Amino acid sequence: MQKFDKIRPFYDAEINEAICSSINHPMMKALMNFTFPDTEDNVWKEQLKKTHSIRDFQCNFIYQSVQKVLEKSSDGLSTSGFEKLEKNTAYLFISNHRDIILDTSLLNASLFDHGLVMTASAIGDNLVKKAFMHTLAKLNRNFLVQRGLSPREMLQSSKLMSDYIGQLLLRENRSVWIAQREGRTKDGNDATHPGVLKMLSMGSTEENLMVYFKKLKIVPVSISYEYDPTDALKMPQLMAEANNEIYIKEKNEDFMTLLSGIIGQKKHIHIHIGEILNTELDIINAELDNSNKQIQALAQVIDDSILKSYKLWPTNFIAYDILYKTDKFSAFYTENEKSLFERRLEIKIDGNNSVALEGFLNMYANPVVNKLKYQNVI
Repeated sequence: MQKFDKIRPFYDAEINEAICSSINHPMMKALMNFTFPDTEDNVWKEQLKKTHSIRDFQCNFIYQSVQKVLEKSSDGLSTSGFEKLEKNTAYLFISNHRDIILDTSLLNASLFDHGLVMTASAIGDNLVKKAFMHTLAKLNRNFLVQRGLSPREMLQSSKLMSDYIGQLLLRENRSVWIAQREGRTKDGNDATHPGVLKMLSMGSTEENLMVYFKKLKIVPVSISYEYDPTDALKMPQLMAEANNEIYIKEKNEDFMTLLSGIIGQKKHIHIHIGEILNTELDIINAELDNSNKQIQALAQVIDDSILKSYKLWPTNFIAYDILYKTDKFSAFYTENEKSLFERRLEIKIDGNNSVALEGFLNMYANPVVNKLKYQNVI
């Protein structure tokens, strides 16, 4: 088991020491003061000192933090599809990815609310460079995806991660969350990268890949925010790509994005749990015998599930109508909602910058474009 030490979260036996070493960190104080604004510091410190498991830390502290985020910066979280999941059962949740911290935090809060197994979640090691963030990630059952590696190191890292995911799902009965692609979706086009599925396949000892994927109990997940709290922060990268330029992140960009996701206004949020992939894998297995083609077909199945079930908000329809100069979806929003969105557009984007304006609108409009590819889903 030592082979996973580089990427794994804390074991429960390590939790108390890790918490006690971080208890006086200014960021721990900020997190706890945000979560428990009416509680004296010594009270939450005493409670933290009595914490000896990840589950206790998540349920007593992080769950409360998530509720406070929803209360302060959203109009609420709605969910659908959780009734398909069985208690005491581990699933591999493959999800679209919009916000660094919130996507997994909201899913886990919902799993907890439904009495289901919470996840170990993949997080890029570039996001936890600071010692406290690294500790917090490990306390919150995150495992590390190693970034910036040479091709040879990447291969080794992918094998290690696939083995670890298999260990969690098949031997520890621990659900796993992983994004459908590396990095967050910046342009509203949610698409599964076959490389993610290839990485997962490296843990297989089955002769038949689809048999292994069935064992993992793959569940596509779609999460949608009425307002993306980091929409404007995604613009520099989108503009660089539009101009065929290489985008270089600012020094503290990831941290600022993380913070904006937590405190920025999101309005409504929805999480949908798709069908557990089963019959689809049998069909892929029966129709295709080449593993690369099987992986491409599975990526398409996951995409179909996520795009069809993606919850569209008034902001998506407004952006579509503005971008395509139409009133096709005007029945789906009010004039007040449209003026609020246009106001946000003015604040976030310089109206003279047509590339930025188009990029911003596409971010919200593309989910509508993608959903229109499927009959009778709008």
